[in-house]
Amino acid sequence: MVSEFSSNKLYSGQRSNEVIGLELGLSTVDCYLPLLENAAASWILSLPDDQTRDQKRLKRTVSIADSIASGNSLYSGGSSISRSSSTSSLNSLSRLQFRDHIWTYTQRYLAAEAVEEAAAAMINAEDGGGEEDGNGDGMRLVQLLIACAEAVACRDKAHASALLSELRANALVFGSSFQRVASCFVKGLTDRLALVQPLGTVGFVSPTMNIMDIASSDEKEEALRLVYEICPHIQFGHFVANSSILEAFEGESFVHVVDLGMTLGLPRGNQWRRLIESLANRAGQPPRRLRITAVGLCVDKFQIIGHDLQDYAKEFGINLEFSVVKSNLENLRPEDIKVHENEVLVVNSILQLHCVVKESRGALNSVLQIIHELSPKLLVLVEQDSSHNGPFFLGRFMEALHYYAAIFDSLDAMLPKYDTRRAKIEQFYFAEEIKNIVSCEGPVRVERHERVDQWRRRMSRAGFQAAPIKMIAQAQKWLHNKKLCEGYTVVEEKGCLVLGWKSKPIIATSCWKC
Repeated sequence: MVSEFSSNKLYSGQRSNEVIGLELGLSTVDCYLPLLENAAASWILSLPDDQTRDQKRLKRTVSIADSIASGNSLYSGGSSISRSSSTSSLNSLSRLQFRDHIWTYTQRYLAAEAVEEAAAAMINAEDGGGEEDGNGDGMRLVQLLIACAEAVACRDKAHASALLSELRANALVFGSSFQRVASCFVKGLTDRLALVQPLGTVGFVSPTMNIMDIASSDEKEEALRLVYEICPHIQFGHFVANSSILEAFEGESFVHVVDLGMTLGLPRGNQWRRLIESLANRAGQPPRRLRITAVGLCVDKFQIIGHDLQDYAKEFGINLEFSVVKSNLENLRPEDIKVHENEVLVVNSILQLHCVVKESRGALNSVLQIIHELSPKLLVLVEQDSSHNGPFFLGRFMEALHYYAAIFDSLDAMLPKYDTRRAKIEQFYFAEEIKNIVSCEGPVRVERHERVDQWRRRMSRAGFQAAPIKMIAQAQKWLHNKKLCEGYTVVEEKGCLVLGWKSKPIIATSCWKC
């Protein structure tokens, strides 16, 4: 049945997709890629249970050797696939390149299956083992989301609109954790569909939006504060970063921190208050001078934070010098940051560098080059550990759905169902990230999260060497002392520390030296 179904689908869509592909200026192999997507989704959405189990058995026959040869992974944040130009044809592609295309779409099918399995497990947990009807509703919601994402990717406005109508009726802001996360993805899909151009035009028109305006809204600021207070994600990054910075400052009298983004603009400068306390309370004398340089566009906000930190440092007998560099990361210049002789420099980046990961990689490389020229003793990098910057929309969609479903599940365990704090966190913080990942392309897509392995490769290419974090015991003790609900874990992965929820990685911290 599987082969008959898929062959009929491929045959019926072959001619129209060739024509559409030519109109869009795509190569022959690109014309066939949507067919492979549709076939994968059709297997997921149409197969009965016994045949789905057969498909699950079949997935284990994917050749590991082929996977290694292709050097490509949906979850690695990168791709070895080269898109051929409009003058290329299927005959011009090598057999290995074509196998890479097939392997990529096999991985996309496996990703969709993984999302379904994760959603099923979450639904069962919510229902206490689950009534069959509740489980079926949840699985239907997953299927609708995947089908809608495919329709949007294929520019099928009529079908996508119909699916969105059904989704809006079932994806509830105060429903189950998966209903709530689905409501955020529905918003993203709606925005993306509104920007889809008719067939025959090339490309995707990105929305015009001011990211800084969104980040400075009252709702966003309150949601960020609640995320910091309730979720351990940012506090975990601050704890590991400060512990690493303290080790780098050991025995030094003149120390300097360059903070990219100024700890997300949290009003009290929480990270640096903890550092000031730790510097004052450690054995020996506190540093004679502590300098903090904030990099970002929110100058007025940063100045207020800086004045508060200076007053706070005086209470501990520490002379704090605070300055602001008004620049986004892409326009930062080496001369913007003043480095004094005989001072130890550390660069701190909390959930910032992923915003300059662009398709060309030039922006990130430029920032990393500037940091390298400053010769810091340490660069602390804290980033979301997920692959939301892959080359294909559907791949990003699947990975984001899995990632944020885990986060919303953790919020379920920490806050009551109708708690307004949870609604603010989800709708004004995480929903903004989701919408940016799902609906935006080009320069306005700034939520380009990547796996820690991808960051490792990027940092290595930029000339940095890993400085392994050897404090897993302290991190686990910190997590235990937070007295959070069961489900959060801290593990060490190749010298990095990763905070996760029920084995799903959420936040990764790493340290680098020149």
